[in-house]
Amino acid sequence: MKVKDLSKDEYLPYFQPYINKIGDLVLLDGLVDGLEETISFLESLPSGKLEYRYEDNKWTIKEIVNHLIDSERIFAYRALRFARKDKTPVAGFEQDGYVEQSLANERSMVDLLQEYTLLRKATIILYKTFGSDSEILKRKGIAGGGEVSVRALGFLIAGHEKHHCDIIRERYL
Repeated sequence: MKVKDLSKDEYLPYFQPYINKIGDLVLLDGLVDGLEETISFLESLPSGKLEYRYEDNKWTIKEIVNHLIDSERIFAYRALRFARKDKTPVAGFEQDGYVEQSLANERSMVDLLQEYTLLRKATIILYKTFGSDSEILKRKGIAGGGEVSVRALGFLIAGHEKHHCDIIRERYL
């Protein structure tokens, strides 16, 4: 199952830039490779940059990592609900409010990366339970005011991660 297998009605147009970040990877490969690449990249960052803001009101690198954790948890929860045919619409979330309440800058980077690793491993296992080319991956639900499929959420998780790593490279280093 690759990004090219998605149809435009499986996600909101807002998610297109994130999904485009995946390229031609198989869904599970994107999640596995992304974990390895992201952890390696984040571990290589200078400690003096972890709480740096390139502009007022922009997130620190620690806050970005916590945002990735929160977002992946929410996207995986949505995928689980839709995979199980739960048709109850799911509200969106206010990412800036989540970051403000995260206390990310009070945590060590080691702790953030450990949580990120464990969460991604849980996401990978969850997606393995859906099967590699099953009808489960095509199931849809309403999240944040639009329809999204289980497989689009998986690509969104992987692409969102790549997006934020690119932002760190471009604006923080």
